[in-house]
Amino acid sequence: MASKKPEPNPSGADPTSGRFAYEGLERIFHEKARLGILTSLVAHPKGLVFCDLKDLCALTDGNLSRHLQVLHEAGLVEVWKGYQHNRPQTLCRLTDVGRTRFLEYITVLENVVGDALAASSKAERPPVGAPSDGWSPA
Repeated sequence: MASKKPEPNPSGADPTSGRFAYEGLERIFHEKARLGILTSLVAHPKGLVFCDLKDLCALTDGNLSRHLQVLHEAGLVEVWKGYQHNRPQTLCRLTDVGRTRFLEYITVLENVVGDALAASSKAERPPVGAPSDGWSPA
């Protein structure tokens, strides 16, 4: 069986250049607290009351409020105010756009993990010590 040759690149650029740049990673999702908020909300399609979301994500009132504001301004989360048992409540849930974009983001993360696993299984680890001739510790 003949080995497959790489496709010629009309631009002449190296086809592996930028292989791990991951264009689909969005900063709005990638921040740890927002990732937790969105993961919690995607698991609860009817939404979560502010206090329950705060507990699930281990955030303070102020941190959760600020992150929800950023997500709301981006059109990813909707926030509803109301009353339950004569007490004010805040309900948070993903918008349809937010759900779609977050699931697309998860797909990109799955690609990152897959690429990292594939690359690490192919890579040979150099022996402990200096990496090779010409290198010294910084």
